Amino acid sequence: MNTDFIKGVVVPIITPIDEDEKIDEARLRRQIDYIIDGGLEGILLFGSNGEFYQVEEDEMERGLKIAIDQAAGRVPVYFGIGAINTKKCVRLAKMAASHGAAAVSILQPMFLKPTTEELFLHFKTIAEAIPQTPVLIYNNPGRVGYGLTAAFISKLAHEVENIVGMKDTSGDMTLTEECVRLGRDIGFKVFGGKDTLLYVSLCVGAVGGVCTAGNFMPELIGDVYHKYIKGDIDGSREAQFKLNPVRLSMDPASFPVAAKDMANLRGLDAGVPYLPNLPTPEGPVLENIKKAMADAGLL
Repeated sequence: MNTDFIKGVVVPIITPIDEDEKIDEARLRRQIDYIIDGGLEGILLFGSNGEFYQVEEDEMERGLKIAIDQAAGRVPVYFGIGAINTKKCVRLAKMAASHGAAAVSILQPMFLKPTTEELFLHFKTIAEAIPQTPVLIYNNPGRVGYGLTAAFISKLAHEVENIVGMKDTSGDMTLTEECVRLGRDIGFKVFGGKDTLLYVSLCVGAVGGVCTAGNFMPELIGDVYHKYIKGDIDGSREAQFKLNPVRLSMDPASFPVAAKDMANLRGLDAGVPYLPNLPTPEGPVLENIKKAMADAGLL
């Protein structure tokens, strides 16, 4: 199975919507071009900042068809799955594979507190339903309430042939490093999952990052990765330092609205979030976002 394409900065693309909360095709196509023209290496549909938990299955299918058509082979299109129910995840995975998604990313089930055996069966069942499609595990303990261990991820990677990588959003660099170490014998691909830790993730052997920042500042997040792989280690670190205040300014806002706020501030016409979320109102939080963006030369 070819996994050479699994690298670089992959963007969990925001999901632009119209007044009926349907995917706005024109805006999505523009956003895809913006990311690709910004020099980044991939697009992930329906990640956390893509508001996957708000999108109906038929809309996910329509969005995937649009994205694959617009990307037109210029970059791989990954498909994110965050459903709780294993059967639904299998259905989504088969749909994504049938339409040509380059890889599928699977978040551990939220709300539940599954045992290790239950989790293993969940991921194994989904991956084995699409044996010709690369599968990434998405570890996001901050959103689901529990994390995955390096030993668990290594067991999946070594026992399920098409589980070939992961995105680690734990923020625990020892965990990221251990996943790299334990999987290096089989070429297991680890993505960093926090924009502020892309440089550090690369230093411990990650192949890149899945980075929200690519939606509104591809030039900055791209700099971190591209300078690093060219051997400009100091330049990569400085690019990370330049990016961090902008990314950290998002945290006081209501999740996940800041990504669309920032895209709108840069003139990208990303629209509004799904209800019940609302755009960040005028006030200290938005002012701090604007200041951080201006200080970084983005406004």
